[in-house]
Amino acid sequence: MTGGELLAAAVVDALLGDPHWLPHPVRVMGRCIAWCDHGVRRICRRAINLRLAGICLAIGLPTVTFVLATVIIEEAKQVAEWLGYALSIIMAWMTLAARDLWDHAHAVDGPLQGGNLSAARRAVGMIVGRDTDGLSPSEVARATVETVAESSADGVVAPLLYLAIGGAPLALAYKAINTLDSMIGHRDTRYADFGWASARLDDLANWIPARLAAMLLILGAGLMARQRESVCRGWRVFIRDGGKHPSPNSGRPEAAMAGVLGVRLGGTNFYDGIPHNRPTLGLDGRCVEPDDIVPATKVMAIASMLAVLLAIGLRWLV
Repeated sequence: MTGGELLAAAVVDALLGDPHWLPHPVRVMGRCIAWCDHGVRRICRRAINLRLAGICLAIGLPTVTFVLATVIIEEAKQVAEWLGYALSIIMAWMTLAARDLWDHAHAVDGPLQGGNLSAARRAVGMIVGRDTDGLSPSEVARATVETVAESSADGVVAPLLYLAIGGAPLALAYKAINTLDSMIGHRDTRYADFGWASARLDDLANWIPARLAAMLLILGAGLMARQRESVCRGWRVFIRDGGKHPSPNSGRPEAAMAGVLGVRLGGTNFYDGIPHNRPTLGLDGRCVEPDDIVPATKVMAIASMLAVLLAIGLRWLV
């Protein structure tokens, strides 16, 4: 993938986002994972068998995705060079989620600013896994800001990094890993064994992107506000609190966002009525307010632009 193709994919994502009418490879991956989950449980009962099956799925789906995407692009180039490049750009676009993240966050902000809390809860329920029915305006805003921060890593920076390294096939393989983790990489009794490999592989795949995203969020905030204080605070909270999160990666961009906005993220979330306590990131900050959603999306947008430039530069180097 050339730098021009990568830039074209980013521009298309910024303009179109994720149209619901367009078949998306992640949805296909999701159906494959669900089918495998159902099939494996019919024949595997012991924990060791579930773990082995999970390892096969964690390795197999990204590998098949990579090979299939590579073959499709190469075969298209045999038909016409421009067709191969066009498919490469389309596939790359489908791995990016900056515009979709922006749209979802603003879909929460609109009702929240208009005083329609029930609509805001429904909108935030589209982008988070926690229970949203009883969330206060501040908690809705917190959930949104946390998602914007976390998704800046796995929805923007990571795909761009893998596009730069290995083109659309590698970025799609990364999306397969990310989808596996979101569907079966849970630490509950159902997926403790079957999803173990998917969770570990996702941790590995996101290790560098999460930390890079945090740094870009801090830099983006500095470029937006032109305030040395926000950059210093973001860096301080990132270093101090980034490792407190149960995930080895999610806490990094969340801590950076908490720092640059001067807010507290983390706390108690409910999943199926069960409370889960998360460490507070940015303990010396204030509570998140609805007015923090738009600044968070602006920081994410600037960080995304910086990530595009970095990916294009990396593409030229490799």
